Amino acid sequence: MAGISIRDKLKLVPKKPGCYLMYNAKGEVIYVGKAKILANRLKSYFTGSHDAKTTRMVMDIDTFEYIITSSELEAFILELNLIKEHRPRYNIMLMDDKSYPYIYITDEEHPRILTTRSHKNPKGKLFGPYPNAKAAKETVELLNKVFPLRKCRHLPKKECLYYSMGQCIAPCIHKIETTDYEPYIQSITRILNGNDSELVELLEEKMVSAAENLEFERAIEYREMVQNLKETIAKQKIVMRDQVTRDIVGFAYKDDIISIQIFHMRAGKIVKSSSDVFDIHGDPEETFTDLIVQFYKLGNHLLPKEILIPYVENKDVLSKVLDTKVIVPIKGDKKKLVDLVCENAQNNLEQLKKERMIKALRTVKPLEELAKILDIEYPGHIEIFDNSNLQGQHAVSAMVVYRDGKPYKKDYRKFRIKTVEGADDYHTMQEVIKRRYSRVIRENLPQPDLIIVDGGTPQVISAQKMLDELGLETIPVMGLAKDERHKTRAIINSDLEEITIDKKSNLFLLLEAMQNEVHRFAITFHRQVRSKTALESALDNIKGIGKQRKQILMKNFDNIEDIKKASHQKLAALGFPPQVISNLMCALNGSDQESNGSIQ
Repeated sequence: MAGISIRDKLKLVPKKPGCYLMYNAKGEVIYVGKAKILANRLKSYFTGSHDAKTTRMVMDIDTFEYIITSSELEAFILELNLIKEHRPRYNIMLMDDKSYPYIYITDEEHPRILTTRSHKNPKGKLFGPYPNAKAAKETVELLNKVFPLRKCRHLPKKECLYYSMGQCIAPCIHKIETTDYEPYIQSITRILNGNDSELVELLEEKMVSAAENLEFERAIEYREMVQNLKETIAKQKIVMRDQVTRDIVGFAYKDDIISIQIFHMRAGKIVKSSSDVFDIHGDPEETFTDLIVQFYKLGNHLLPKEILIPYVENKDVLSKVLDTKVIVPIKGDKKKLVDLVCENAQNNLEQLKKERMIKALRTVKPLEELAKILDIEYPGHIEIFDNSNLQGQHAVSAMVVYRDGKPYKKDYRKFRIKTVEGADDYHTMQEVIKRRYSRVIRENLPQPDLIIVDGGTPQVISAQKMLDELGLETIPVMGLAKDERHKTRAIINSDLEEITIDKKSNLFLLLEAMQNEVHRFAITFHRQVRSKTALESALDNIKGIGKQRKQILMKNFDNIEDIKKASHQKLAALGFPPQVISNLMCALNGSDQESNGSIQ
């Protein structure tokens, strides 16, 4: 069917259920969808009017393919697998596919309590997820202070400071049976399942005991913990006594925009709400159920025991795909929760729509203007480069990625310069461009619509020369020229012409933001490299600090000052014996002037 037009190809599509894949001219899958009737759905994209985002997607479509399925359920599962495989740019992902932490009691001989973002095949007890990562971390820290479980990753040969503080029963020096931990595990389990009063009672007991032993600072610390915990409990007003882990998901839509709202209920209490707004390409109810499936199946999200939603046609299919209870309540407290989440989605819709329109004026519109200035296609995918060094030392480069005018931090990249010595920006740029786009070719990664280099004509020429050698001369390159104060002055196009842009325009502000972002990323990486080098040097010849312990310190601390500020408890938790900690601190604190100078 090579060479057949889309119009002719549409005539051959059957009226059956299935999935379809949209391809751009580069052969990349840009959208995956499903339909009860493939012929009707595919024709709808190429007839009538659409919103701006759908119109842009249709303009990018070069061809399409479809796969017939035997049922709507089969189409649902196939669509999910295709999205997971291709990660198409126009498919929307609920909450940016963010994963949440869990609280984890390990199933070890001497158990620990930790936070983790992985819930697959856990050996122990898992609680969560907790949408507020900071709250999960603080909860673990609090429980570790109250219950004397093991803190060290590996058992030391001697007792550590946690033992003397009463926060560990020291299995390193005492024979501790598994049964000795059971009361602690049971109490922690009850607390994490919602029994806050038990934790308050334990803290109050410890507060009284500390005061009786004249440990007033520790008593004050426990008192503050009690007050903070009581305030948190008082703020929680929406509670269900069944203690079931559930999510309540609702939506509202208007003018081809859908607003999604989720209440996360853990141990019978709403601990977090999440919301987002998207453009939609088809039926709102179908988009809503697609997003729910993607959220749980493609993200690192543990399925709750039940999901409450408003009525949608394919509720039963949704329950089968997720393999969990999906309930449409019609009365009672659960119905009130669904009404409340939908009300929140409705209230957010107009506000989110306005915010999105403002962002478009500051991002998409300026990029359309840039495309006209450079005479290129809309640059939805931009990669920006900047180099950094200090008098030719510790040379690094950085790349940031913008999609539709917004930073896409998952694709940021750092480069340590390997082949260039000294302050040679021209050849540094060539090395980085070669390394980046050799990998793009080798791994068949998406190519950018525009490359921006932080610099003027020499940097543009350098990038173009290397792209020509790689056979990627069709990718346009643009430079950001600076003035004597290192501020953005003008752009340099592929023909090496300098073009001045109104400094009050949204385009100039966007380009300036891009330049600032790549510069920040490069400088931050450069400082990290310098600090690590200084740190490695400062750790040499310290008694007890060998290669392995040096690597542990470099992994957990960015510079010497961070180590000097670290508590003895933290170093002990990393496996450092008390004498080695003492040697380390004496060596570092005795070389303040030298170490500070090398880092600065």
